Amino acid sequence: MPVHDPERLTTHSRVVRETVDGIRARIGDAGVIAHEPAFWTRVAAAALLHDTGKIAEGFQRQLLPGGPYWGERHEVLSLAYVDLLARAASWSADDRLMIATLVATHHRPLHGADDRRPGLASLYNEHTDWQKAFTRVQAPDGTTVPQVTSGVHHELVAWLAGMLGFDPPAHPSDGLTLADRARNLLDDLLDHWNGAPPPDPADADHDCVRSETGLLAALGQGALTLADHAGSAHISLQTHLPLPADYDIHPPHPPYPHQQHAARVNGHLVLTSPTGSGKTEAALGWAAHQIRSMPGLPRIVWTLPYRASLNAARDRFRRDLTPAPGEDLPDIGLLHGTAAHTLLREAADDECPTGPLDDGPRGTRRPGRTEPTKTMARQARARVNAMRLFAQRMRVATPHQLLTAALAGPSHSSALLEQANSLFVLDELHAYDPQTFGRLCAAMRLWKDLGSRIAVLSATLAPPLLHLVRESLTAPVTLVRAAPGTAPDRHRLALDPEPLTAPASLDRIRGWLHEGHSVLVVANTVDRARTLYEELADDARQACPGDPDAALLLHSRFRHQDRDALEHRLLQRHPERTAHDTARRGGLVVATQAVEVSLQLDFDRGAVENAPIEAVAQRAGRVNRRGRHPDGPVEFRVHQAEGHLPYDEGAVNAAWHALTTLVTEGTTTFGEQDIDRLLQLAYATEWGTAWADEARRCRDDFTRSFLAFQDPFHDHSDFEEALSEQFDGAEVLWRADEGAYRSLVKGPDGDPLLAARLLIPLRYRQLKQFKATFDPGLGVHITDGDYDPVLGLRRPAEPETVL
Repeated sequence: MPVHDPERLTTHSRVVRETVDGIRARIGDAGVIAHEPAFWTRVAAAALLHDTGKIAEGFQRQLLPGGPYWGERHEVLSLAYVDLLARAASWSADDRLMIATLVATHHRPLHGADDRRPGLASLYNEHTDWQKAFTRVQAPDGTTVPQVTSGVHHELVAWLAGMLGFDPPAHPSDGLTLADRARNLLDDLLDHWNGAPPPDPADADHDCVRSETGLLAALGQGALTLADHAGSAHISLQTHLPLPADYDIHPPHPPYPHQQHAARVNGHLVLTSPTGSGKTEAALGWAAHQIRSMPGLPRIVWTLPYRASLNAARDRFRRDLTPAPGEDLPDIGLLHGTAAHTLLREAADDECPTGPLDDGPRGTRRPGRTEPTKTMARQARARVNAMRLFAQRMRVATPHQLLTAALAGPSHSSALLEQANSLFVLDELHAYDPQTFGRLCAAMRLWKDLGSRIAVLSATLAPPLLHLVRESLTAPVTLVRAAPGTAPDRHRLALDPEPLTAPASLDRIRGWLHEGHSVLVVANTVDRARTLYEELADDARQACPGDPDAALLLHSRFRHQDRDALEHRLLQRHPERTAHDTARRGGLVVATQAVEVSLQLDFDRGAVENAPIEAVAQRAGRVNRRGRHPDGPVEFRVHQAEGHLPYDEGAVNAAWHALTTLVTEGTTTFGEQDIDRLLQLAYATEWGTAWADEARRCRDDFTRSFLAFQDPFHDHSDFEEALSEQFDGAEVLWRADEGAYRSLVKGPDGDPLLAARLLIPLRYRQLKQFKATFDPGLGVHITDGDYDPVLGLRRPAEPETVL
């Protein structure tokens, strides 16, 4: 293989320093950063000094092919140059401390989580032989030579002084070696940051000052690590924003009154409006209005609870917003656990834009798709790396990506910095459990302090949730509600004490199918959904002879490639009804909660299991979605659930209480105003009070543990793993796919990303249920469960007991 010349140290330092300028243009003096005039000057100095320790002979030798491992941390030796130049530049004690902090921690925290991930305090302590580490190194012939020769040292110091804008320092008279300077400055850092005492209620001012200092240090670390990584990857931060600057003044469609109101709000926004009434356009108008009064180059961060909904939102923005000059589509960032797989699928679709077309049901046509290649996989990985470096000014993300930023440290401080001077749109905020909701409320308060603004969107935001948002932001929040009548009444609500699987329930659904109606059936568990599908699929096919998509099953336990194909078929078969579409559509979809978000589907009838009240409302939103059914309001039947799992029992019971109360009050035609009433009733219960109390407790605990920034340089990767389990889940490989997976990973044209389409998502707690075992060679869990492209993954059969 050809050997490429490594980048010169001075070249890299200069590029990183220049990248800091681009980051500063982006963030500006927003929020707490505006309180420290020296913030950007310190980051720029740290950018020049962060890698100076790489001048050591030990580091240079390990860069050579087969070179010996040095075993020391270059950033610790870099502290010597911080100390040396601090004197010549007449930096204040605070300047010296902060620049040194950024330089020392741009790769490792001061304090690690455990022995497997040691911090600098563990690597360099009272047992360290500093002169051996940083003064001399053994040559191949057994002699020792200086780690840094006098000539190289003086040349580097002169270059740094010139870049920093002052004369090279005179030869110091204190007699300290570079090792001495590094040790002394590291000791100063540890003394300053080590073991901050717990907050003292009697000394709130001191705690506030230390918290702000810690936050500024974490933000500075984020600026340096982002500049370092982006500079090393030669990735430029984009200045183009896909959102047109006049979107609020000239929206693409005639606006509703609530959209006009949202576009005039200054500051934080909560918008509640019915499904299909333009929440997305309203939030984009709000964002365009905010940008004109914000410094720098604000970014738009759009969050949604599920990967599928993120992918759908990104597809919509790429279709509807404005590309940069010379580009075909706007570049929208995507941050979730399988973003690279999404981009690879996208590349395969784009490769065959005019490929073979298959006639689909009812005259629809499906685009062809080419098989993804190793080259596509490499390009997809490069694109997702750029997204992780926040190159784009608009991105969609999961809460996981936002909450991990609170952990700061070298891995996450860049994400923390990118939360300054941004616009956050929290879509479908109701969908989260109280723990996540509470942590997001804590994050909102931090974003406000970072100069960012927040918009919360939901069709179903209960009063306690709204109160928590307002309470958490501690700033004015404008509430915008869609006017009554914005959406027509869409449903005739019916409550059924019989379960969905009861004979009478199945017969009613069969009757709808044979009358030509399209029917959505939603169960709370995958097993029950599969059972209902097997009971009803033949009836749907008899009602729609010759239609390959007359009956479809949707849940989470499909291979990625099968789930992608299934969602495409669903969208083609059951799109939103247009104003002139009066025909009965026929067809059956049985689903779990996977159907509740992202998929803009429309059905003639609905039969669903009772669930938390927001989930019931979301299921209703897929039936007569825009109220355009020629029959007017259509039947939406909620059945008593067979057990509460996978939901909290109190939430399910509160929903049934709310629904029965609504019916008792005489409601038969079910409209958007009734959803507000349902939310009030459900959250007025003992369960609702406990939910709000738990969310508030989690908000306050998260603030104390991660957002006080009293001690920002401890490793918190243990909490990161817990968040990953909560949000990203696990993935398994069906045993029968093992050979194909191995070939796609390790074959001559293989790439792990090509094989990802065979993986099946699960929750971590389900690995045991599916008897999944980890294969270290492939790096994936493998299950012996049964798999079918139509029915998905089923648990392995239990062995028969022989008596």
